[in-house]
Amino acid sequence: MGQSLRILLVTGRLAEPLVRKYGEGCDVFVTPVSVAAFLTPGLIARYLKKAGVKSDDYDLVLIPGLVRGSAQIIEDELGIPTFKGPRNAMDLPQTLRAIREGFRLSRDVPADDLFSLDSLKRVEDIRNKTRDKRYIEKALKRPWNVLIGNLPAGRDFPARILAEVVDAPRLGPKGVVEKALYYLREGADVIDIGMVAGEGNLDFVEEIPKIRDALRERGFDVPLSFDSLNTAELETALDHADLFLSIDAGNLEELVTDKPVVLIPTDQKKGFFPAKPDERVRFLEGLKERALGLGYKTVIPDLILESVPHLARSVTAFQLYRERNPNDVLLAGVGNVVELYDADSVGMNALLAGIAKELSINLLLTTEVSAKARGSVRELRRAVDMNLFDTPKDLGFDLLILKEKRRTDWRFRRAEEVVEAREKQVELEPVYFRVWLEDGRIWVNAHRGTEVVLTVVGDEPNAVIDTILERFPISPRHAFYLGRELERAYTALRLGRGYVQEVELFPDFYIEDRNL
Repeated sequence: MGQSLRILLVTGRLAEPLVRKYGEGCDVFVTPVSVAAFLTPGLIARYLKKAGVKSDDYDLVLIPGLVRGSAQIIEDELGIPTFKGPRNAMDLPQTLRAIREGFRLSRDVPADDLFSLDSLKRVEDIRNKTRDKRYIEKALKRPWNVLIGNLPAGRDFPARILAEVVDAPRLGPKGVVEKALYYLREGADVIDIGMVAGEGNLDFVEEIPKIRDALRERGFDVPLSFDSLNTAELETALDHADLFLSIDAGNLEELVTDKPVVLIPTDQKKGFFPAKPDERVRFLEGLKERALGLGYKTVIPDLILESVPHLARSVTAFQLYRERNPNDVLLAGVGNVVELYDADSVGMNALLAGIAKELSINLLLTTEVSAKARGSVRELRRAVDMNLFDTPKDLGFDLLILKEKRRTDWRFRRAEEVVEAREKQVELEPVYFRVWLEDGRIWVNAHRGTEVVLTVVGDEPNAVIDTILERFPISPRHAFYLGRELERAYTALRLGRGYVQEVELFPDFYIEDRNL
């Protein structure tokens, strides 16, 4: 499509200034409806026909992405190709640029959703390429790739995520399978079985084949890694797992195997760990040379990623090692950093995945032991996908959850009369409600006195409040309160946070900051 494309943007009265600002170069048709979300394709067609818009006036009509229903109705009425634009007017420049570059919009799906789907399709195309049998066979002939069980890893493949089931023996085989299935559905590539330090659990180790079989029965034929400092446990696991972590100077000579092992720059028996980056690199290089001399076939160095106040020195160690050993496959335990820092895990995982991409760290180990680390596997998966592109920006998908890419401030003209809001005393009603989250759903108990008279369960606030209003004659103020709590519960559900009725979801961080 050429630059002279004649485009008509349809909007409501309130959004007109933004649409004119961000839709520069296009004509704008303002409907008599205030909010664009209240428009329907039938209404838009009627307004455009009444205004005399003809089939040869424009090459394309863009309607707001918030409009429900298909734009095909408008196209049939006017004879002009009609598509859904973005939900937010500020995304119009990206949409118009995409149109002029030949991007195909949809009559049913908002443009911003299409950009996300297009980027995710490109991610899947990259992943499908690296799943091709001939591609894998060729890549595995290169020194910077390895095979872990049935999973190829290395420079020619996306970073692989190892999700650790911590203290696996205490969960038992059934608990490990449940946790592993959760991790795999979140995006893990390898399940790491973490043993309990200071305990010998040889009976549990013998259960690993059953764990693998249970995962395969549910459609997941993935490698299992094994993490233990106990030599007897490691020796027993040699026939059952595909990768072995925490091999160091203290147990190196006891565990010679053809399977891949992860070497760490320590001697756990002597309590030795070189802190300085250059000493750590030299120690690990010497350990690798000894391992290969003993008969190990595949060694994967891990310089040990430390949390603050030693994060910089450990990243320096990784960088120095990579400069000296460009062909080695490396592993980093990013979960160490996230677990030991009281900050949201989303941005931390994104940044750590970016560092890993830059240093070609091919295996990322994480876990979700604490509440603050919950969601780390999914966040890492999204971050790895973003880093498949040269720049993880403007991809159509992102890791912005609590913050936003662009601030969306809406302001409207005030009425002549402005009144200050005042709270009134509320009269208690005979029925009251208790809201909680369970099994990924919203639950509400209706009480009369001490008796629970009804429980309502649903997935989103509208359905729950509509059901309650059908059953109970409550005041508008009570309905408003309940709607607010349901929306708060829904937000907690989407973010994976805990929810307690009438307790704020987020700390007043910015409010407190302004009061300093």
